[in-house]
Amino acid sequence: MLYENGKIINGYKPSRLEDCFLDFMLSRKAMLCTPRTLKFYRDTLGKFMEWMQKQGVTKPTEITSKHIRAFLATYVERGCKDSYIHTYARSSRTFLRFLHQEGYIPEQISFQMPKIGEKRLPILSIAEVKQVVKACMTTRDKAIILFLVDTGLRLAEATAMNWGDIDIESGMCQVRNGKGKKDRSVVIGITTRRTLLKYRQEMTNHDDYPLFQTQNGNRLSPGGLRSMCVRLSNKTGVHINPHALRRTFVVMSLKGGMSLAHVQALMGHKTPTMTLEYAKLVDDDLLTAHKVHGPVDYFLRGQ
Repeated sequence: MLYENGKIINGYKPSRLEDCFLDFMLSRKAMLCTPRTLKFYRDTLGKFMEWMQKQGVTKPTEITSKHIRAFLATYVERGCKDSYIHTYARSSRTFLRFLHQEGYIPEQISFQMPKIGEKRLPILSIAEVKQVVKACMTTRDKAIILFLVDTGLRLAEATAMNWGDIDIESGMCQVRNGKGKKDRSVVIGITTRRTLLKYRQEMTNHDDYPLFQTQNGNRLSPGGLRSMCVRLSNKTGVHINPHALRRTFVVMSLKGGMSLAHVQALMGHKTPTMTLEYAKLVDDDLLTAHKVHGPVDYFLRGQ
């Protein structure tokens, strides 16, 4: 028995599960997690908390691996995708580790993570990229497609860019507060730069103004960019979304001969085996590699 009559026994104290959840969220804020990450934990662990309460589990010491398996099984029974179920498993595992690390439970609660089936994720072919670019009705839309294919930026990174982050003369672009709140450099080729130059003439383009704007001059939101992709998908019959364009950047760059180290640096990926290689790359290296192998200039010059 870990506690008795409200007294601490063997170094552990009675705690309400909801207080542990609050403590966990405060710890994520203290770690400076992004609003998106905080929302992820609120949503996924919120449902975890609701389910536990319905099972009569009110204290962290009452949680067992059997509870976790039963919780995840509810999503299996609903026919949810394996990736969706895996999302809840990841957040639950993080929360359980926190409970152990903070002394709310005496031992780590382990459970087998659900497997995710290997799927071929959508990637645009060269012909499909050309088709999409040709279907763009505005200079802005064309600039967005070329920019995403040429940089491999994440959706949130692209919509957060300002004109001051872009050096159209050199092609060097500064990504500020990317995933993990890390800054990095990416590069755009001549074709993308010329399109951005034309687009820049159509709107207010001070350094602190958004790179991609709505008709009212406001920053284009992630949802607005997704909607643009949906419109182009419906028009062309080509499945387009920002992450598909990000994957397309990787494939086209590697096919063009860019080294894996440069691709990973431009993507902002962090892996144990490549971290030291990233440290060796400087802006001049990225400029040189992209000048030779940048996907838009290599495959789509003149579009």
